[in-house]
Amino acid sequence: MKTLPICAALATAMLASLPIAAQPIPTDAELSALYSDLEPVYVDLHRHPELSLHETRTAALLAARLRAMGFDVTERVGKTGVVGVLKNGPGKTVMLRTELDALPLEEKTGLADASRERTKNDDGVDVPVMHACGHDVHMTVWLGAATVLSRARERWSGTLVVIGQPAEERGMGAKAMLADGLFTRFPRPEAVIALHDIPTLPSGTVGYTSGPALSSADSVDLVIYGKGGHGAHPETTVDPIVIAARTILALQTLVSRENNPLDPAIVTVGSIHGGTKHNIISDQVKLQLTVRAFREEVRQRLLAGIARIAKAEAEAAGAPKAPEVKIVDVTSSVTVNDPPLTARVAATLRRALGDDRVREIPPEMASEDFSEFGLAGVPSVMFRLGATEPRRFEQAQASGESLPSLHSPFFAPDRKPTIETGIRAETAVLLDLLKKP
Repeated sequence: MKTLPICAALATAMLASLPIAAQPIPTDAELSALYSDLEPVYVDLHRHPELSLHETRTAALLAARLRAMGFDVTERVGKTGVVGVLKNGPGKTVMLRTELDALPLEEKTGLADASRERTKNDDGVDVPVMHACGHDVHMTVWLGAATVLSRARERWSGTLVVIGQPAEERGMGAKAMLADGLFTRFPRPEAVIALHDIPTLPSGTVGYTSGPALSSADSVDLVIYGKGGHGAHPETTVDPIVIAARTILALQTLVSRENNPLDPAIVTVGSIHGGTKHNIISDQVKLQLTVRAFREEVRQRLLAGIARIAKAEAEAAGAPKAPEVKIVDVTSSVTVNDPPLTARVAATLRRALGDDRVREIPPEMASEDFSEFGLAGVPSVMFRLGATEPRRFEQAQASGESLPSLHSPFFAPDRKPTIETGIRAETAVLLDLLKKP
């Protein structure tokens, strides 16, 4: 027992004797201390989530932390976004992005620090709020990486731009920040980096995908109109619920019969609302759809097909009015990780974490408005951060159990190793990209 302090002191002495360029950043001791400082921030963010474009408290917290580190901070970029700029001599400009917003979801993890927040959404409806997508993890890691680079300026040269982006969950925040001059009012980056946690990797590991990594996504609102009346006299009505049922089934043929099965595509009806009482036939039904694809040609074919099928089913039923099809909350593009930049990031992650903790993973049908930065002409990479406790992950792999996914009320990341791994990974990538000439 008495030898542990001696070993720790010896390890510290050995690190101190290394040339600066050979010392790990941060050291294990520094990382542990940094996590202790940031854990209360994570808990605070998790307990006080905010919906898209309402992230005022969250943005103020991040802005204050950045100012204390010496960043030049601008708030309210793209309504609620935050931009911090740290200039450190000549060199490249690199941007690090995190998201701010949470989801209208009631947390059911049972954890002591679970969110119990409720708020009014944009329609004035009272809703629960939860960080069920890990944005609280992302923000904490982002603050950790910014802290390390602000304290180790002798190790890099150039300009670090860190952004807290609002409204990722609605696919609006990146566009809003770009429209508000993100790449013109502030130093234009030569690379943009981000991470996203996932439950399908164990904590302590990271994953990467080169090229197309995340699908496009469109949210579609569909209103089907009918002629309402008494449930006992359907012959006097045009039942929009029946039309909706036929439409939902027909929509599935867009993927199963009109799309190449080797070309990924999804049409999901996530919500259907119609009627008020058992014996009343409603005069309209509202549906909400998500549409996913990896190619623009497929995306456009799916969207056109939804309108075509909805109109045809309404006409076949003799509906008094054509259906209304509206695209809302658009993430219009595939997220493409720049291949050369991805190769460099992957190599850096392997050096920082070890080969056994870095995995190449396949693309997935989740979506991100991080794609907007690549569309704006800047090479971009988002890598993945494992968030499931390793033993639980192994048990699930062995049993075939489905772990709580992102956007689940039961999603709870393995906090400490996830955040520490994220900080080490982001720090390593930033230091490599901002390497001194």
